[in-house]
Amino acid sequence: MRNLIFFISFILFGSHISAQIYDPVTWDFSYEKKGEKQYELIFTANIEKNSHIYSMDIPSGGPIPTSFRIDSFPGYKLDGKPFEVTKPIEVLDDAFGFKIKTFSNTAEFRQKITAVAYSFTVKGAVNFMACNNATCSPPKDVEFEIKIGDKTNNGNIKSNITTGDVSGPVKSERGLLKFFLISLLAGFAGVLTPCVFPMIPMTVAFFSRGSEENVKGKAVFKALVFGISIVLIYASLGIIVSLTSAGAGFANALSTHWIPNTIFFILFIVFAVSFFGAFEILLPNSWVTKADSRVDKGGILAAFFMGLTTVIVSFSCTGPIIGALLVEAASGDVLRPTFGMAGFGIAFALPFTVFALFPSIMNSIPKSGSWLNSIKVVLGFIMLAFSMKFMMTIDSVYSLGLLSRTLFVSVWIVLFSLLGFYLMGKLKFKHDSDFKSLGVFRLFLIIIVFSFVVYMVPGLFGAQLNGLSSFLPSAETSEFNLPKMILENRSVSGPVAESLQASTICSEPKYSDIFHMPLGLKGYFDYKQGLACAKEQKKPVLIDFKGHACANCKRMEAKVWSDHEVLQRLRDDFVIIELYVDDRTQLPENEWIISSVDGKQKKTIGKLYEDLEISKFKTNALPLYVITDSDGNPMNNPMPTNLNVGEYKKWLDEGIELFNSRYSK
Repeated sequence: MRNLIFFISFILFGSHISAQIYDPVTWDFSYEKKGEKQYELIFTANIEKNSHIYSMDIPSGGPIPTSFRIDSFPGYKLDGKPFEVTKPIEVLDDAFGFKIKTFSNTAEFRQKITAVAYSFTVKGAVNFMACNNATCSPPKDVEFEIKIGDKTNNGNIKSNITTGDVSGPVKSERGLLKFFLISLLAGFAGVLTPCVFPMIPMTVAFFSRGSEENVKGKAVFKALVFGISIVLIYASLGIIVSLTSAGAGFANALSTHWIPNTIFFILFIVFAVSFFGAFEILLPNSWVTKADSRVDKGGILAAFFMGLTTVIVSFSCTGPIIGALLVEAASGDVLRPTFGMAGFGIAFALPFTVFALFPSIMNSIPKSGSWLNSIKVVLGFIMLAFSMKFMMTIDSVYSLGLLSRTLFVSVWIVLFSLLGFYLMGKLKFKHDSDFKSLGVFRLFLIIIVFSFVVYMVPGLFGAQLNGLSSFLPSAETSEFNLPKMILENRSVSGPVAESLQASTICSEPKYSDIFHMPLGLKGYFDYKQGLACAKEQKKPVLIDFKGHACANCKRMEAKVWSDHEVLQRLRDDFVIIELYVDDRTQLPENEWIISSVDGKQKKTIGKLYEDLEISKFKTNALPLYVITDSDGNPMNNPMPTNLNVGEYKKWLDEGIELFNSRYSK
């Protein structure tokens, strides 16, 4: 009889679906703090007029009752079962032939829980059926996620949450504001290059020409159009990169594949040699001529094409800066390229616009001269230094073993030493002029450069160099690692030796010939092998999703993992699994998988673990730290980049506490 009722309901529903979909209920999911570690989950149904849903208490043979599935996760315990807060109305249902409890307009249900963690997420679903006098909806599941314990939701707060997925994927802090400010500085640096700075007087002359009567008003208007045009041109480059890098794997491919890294390495070398005066890089004259021809027509278009001409002519000096910004931007979320290029464009256009609006200021700026060539040479040294970052990426991602940390630091020491000698006048290039005295500004630059050189010297002997950790190869690739040698020879004891002691592992780690743990730690690079060891040792797992080309991964290890108390916890309390999501090492054919995310076959170590991170944790952010049990079940919320040592320790302790409370019995 019950199946017949369902069949009739579906027929009625199907007859109306062509006109409109009958879906009269929306749900709100929230919580309320009732006491110390005591919470009540709140499930509220908002029901359209003349419709109803059914009670949780329905006689056998009746319609689908409202029910709740609450998943079992660490962080909380259920106290009893879900219960009805709103009192249902009991009415005779002709279709079923007996009285049935229903809810109209609104219905509230609750579930009591006890917290066993600082913060956690409750997941589950509500199953229900809605009807009116003419039709019924099919049984429907609405999933929910309710975050509890956030700083914004402490205390006796009722948090309104919309239907469906509440929390969304885990996201790491990308530092858009910081990147925007860096882009601004890069834009100002671009103005000071020899290709750009001499154009300022010519630009001001263009906006000042014309009759005296209307020149001021027109100049202001055209100057503003000119500046906005430059910003829009650069921002459009960022928008293009943003649109093309929207796929989850694009940023990884751009930042780790050997082809783009080789191209940028060569470009940086070529630009550096050009900056030293060996040759000039010029764009095709036709580009400049076409843009410049439009300038003579006047009006708004003239101001726009003046901006376009400025961008094209300046590219021979600003190209490397723009390229570096776009590569860095594409490694982050899709907003970074647009923010970065807009910031660069604003800073680049600002001096032109200001001088065009206030020509009298021109008298106070320095004239073009040899100092512009000095800036160009300084940029050349910086280009050479940063070109090595692209070579380092190729070497580490493809496990070539050619560029050690010692060699990298040695080259940087030589390059910046030569830069210091150049600033002192001891090294000269083709277009340099003699200077008779050392200015104060140049003196401070010399002090900064040689201080930087001295700072790098301990890096030759295995020092962490925390301030440069994101640019350098791993410290484990040092050819002369003094701390490691001290530990192996047991010539010292105390905190230094203790912090470098290796944690105990169960077996020889797979892939240990190509990957190395930082800071003397021991762990695994294979997910299944690490979980097996955790089960044997009865310890929680710390999964570290990382990358060879991940700057934040290196910063976290140098500034957070190196902390004595953090390092002690990592060594004593966890089985560490480091999973490189950008590694290109080919897997044996029997280890290939078909992705549940995109349906493609994953054949490399990096693709395998990138797919694991996306499918299991709904993100491809690097780094991502996850504390799990030996079956891979998360103990608490994952941790993205967080340079606050105290918060990271608290997070580790929370994971340990949850693991012990669950498995100590």
